Amino acid sequence: MIRRHRLAALAAVCPLMIPAAALAQAPADPAPPAGAQGVTRYAPDFFAEARPTTALDMVQRLPGFVLDVGDNVRGFEGAAGNVLIDGRRPASKSDSLEEILRRMPASQVLRIDLIRGGAPGIDMQGKSVMANIVRAETNTMQGLIALADRQIYDGRNLLGFRVEGSGRVGDLAWEAGLVGGQGPDDGAGQGPRVRVDAQGVPLILSDVDSEGLGTNAALTGAIEKPLLGGQFRVNGRLFVDNFEYDERNLGRAGGPLEVSHDDVELAETELGASFTRPLGERTSLELIGLRQTANETFEATFQDPREQVRFALESDTVETIGRGVLRWRQTQALSWELGAETAQNTLESRTRFDRNGAPVALPAANVEVEERRAEVFLKSAWRATPRLTLDSALRYEASDITAQGDVVLEKSLAFAKPRFSVSWAQDPSTQLRFSIERSVGQLDFDDFVASSSLNTGVLTAGNPDLDPAQEWMLEAALERRFWTGGAAVITLRRAEITDVVDRAPVRLAGGGIYDAPANIGEGVREELALTLTLPLERLGVKGAQLRGEATWRRSAVDDPTTGESREISGLRPLEWEAHYTQDLPAWKSVWGIDVFGAWRETYYRYDEISTTKLKTFVVPFLEWKPRPEWAIRFEIPNITERGVRRTRTVYAGPRDTSPIAYVEDRDIQFGRMYRLRVSRTLGG
Repeated sequence: MIRRHRLAALAAVCPLMIPAAALAQAPADPAPPAGAQGVTRYAPDFFAEARPTTALDMVQRLPGFVLDVGDNVRGFEGAAGNVLIDGRRPASKSDSLEEILRRMPASQVLRIDLIRGGAPGIDMQGKSVMANIVRAETNTMQGLIALADRQIYDGRNLLGFRVEGSGRVGDLAWEAGLVGGQGPDDGAGQGPRVRVDAQGVPLILSDVDSEGLGTNAALTGAIEKPLLGGQFRVNGRLFVDNFEYDERNLGRAGGPLEVSHDDVELAETELGASFTRPLGERTSLELIGLRQTANETFEATFQDPREQVRFALESDTVETIGRGVLRWRQTQALSWELGAETAQNTLESRTRFDRNGAPVALPAANVEVEERRAEVFLKSAWRATPRLTLDSALRYEASDITAQGDVVLEKSLAFAKPRFSVSWAQDPSTQLRFSIERSVGQLDFDDFVASSSLNTGVLTAGNPDLDPAQEWMLEAALERRFWTGGAAVITLRRAEITDVVDRAPVRLAGGGIYDAPANIGEGVREELALTLTLPLERLGVKGAQLRGEATWRRSAVDDPTTGESREISGLRPLEWEAHYTQDLPAWKSVWGIDVFGAWRETYYRYDEISTTKLKTFVVPFLEWKPRPEWAIRFEIPNITERGVRRTRTVYAGPRDTSPIAYVEDRDIQFGRMYRLRVSRTLGG
């Protein structure tokens, strides 16, 4: 299912304005040279008509910019997003970049530098476009109280809240926040389930009635003060979440009743510390330490008149990171960065599968995994001419992975990861960018242990003996800026992939076969991406803007079961979204429509092909700010009542030798919602 149980409730109040002040750092040189090619500076006046409340409101209106919050991976270096704050990354992983920007009031933003292709003194972190928020110093205390109410089409009433504040006591800055609430699983709902045999003869006709609900809360806090000639910061986060899913599947004409229930409990903690200090006029040092823990329990049950099935999983993960970076600005046109990072990750996972009270053996059901990983890197940014910028990096990582329990193994991995990019400014409005990079994926610890989806009858075995996928990526982009605030970007990418991680059959000694993650060979991925920011002022619509992005994707890999070429599991051929906004200063309002396009993703198992299609999601909204400190926003999420369709083609055995056993189709509809949010800022 399309479950976001870790974020569902926070999503109910995420769009609320959050003016808790982010805390100041002391970077050596947070800004590229003024007027440099490829660097555009946006002062608060550029955003004034939109009456932004937070830094996120401002970032989302940057021409030709698409927010990238980073990847959920182990380690710090590879998890970067594409927004810097005073030239530095936030020293947190679990606290998302989007949340950090929501907590930063627009009044604290001095300007935003949009950097395209690279600039000396700025770590692009592998991104072709980077936004750098430069803050003004402030000593005022600020806070926010916000409430949200969401009415669901099925009668549920879900609430959310946010309370945050920040300030200074002498030279010590502090911030704290508490946010929580409930959110629905919009992949659940009501609809028909039809199962037919290979000849189209109905086997099952039933109606699905499902419901999912997440309830969670996050407590964050940080303090920062000058220390030893630099800035020292400590931040912490506690996140708890409960997600429950219930499904009743009632056969038509008095058919059998199938009932399933999922329950997920999650608790996460993070404690981080960072220290930045200038070592001279052109040199600075940054030290970061992080420790994260997560405990998750998952229990799924399924029953019908013939059997009762139960699957249980409990996992504990711990990540400890140490990182140091030395930055040197050799000249105004050339900068260097030398750094090292070490990380230790552990996973303890225990699973159990019962059928009618009797335990069933699963491969890699109980596993303890430990990973020790180190990485060193050297980066440089050189503005060779006013029009030409070169950005390069060489990273080398090595790791040792050990597994104990049902599977015992030891393996060592080492990879060099070079990157080179060049950007050429034909004129102040046109830029061409090209890059080549070798990247290495990260092994997903969840692939090491068994998993289940009981309402579909799919069991997946674990496989700790995986190698990460490696790819060489070529990228070319052309950007054209026009009018005032208009931009269009076209990007082409091609990736040659080695050791594609997908699914393959695992045969047990007793004759059983399970689906499991596996390395299935070489593959290719090609993408065409378009990004457009179109101000409509010249077309006669005052204060209006249309923003959109779309990515077309093609992939190919040889299927490990049939040997035939197919797409890589889970890659969506098309993703797109569009956003229309119009500022109405006379009414102190902004209205608009957000549209998130339909997508399809397909997964290939040895005995099944499953496809999920999510229809287009449309959200009209109106936000009114009667006074600078008040904001009232009304939305109608899913006004078109879009649903999700899942189709499974199941074979009697391996797909290369077995006929189709049945095809099952579920067309689940999730209805319209109404959401009202009221927030008030305090102080500032």
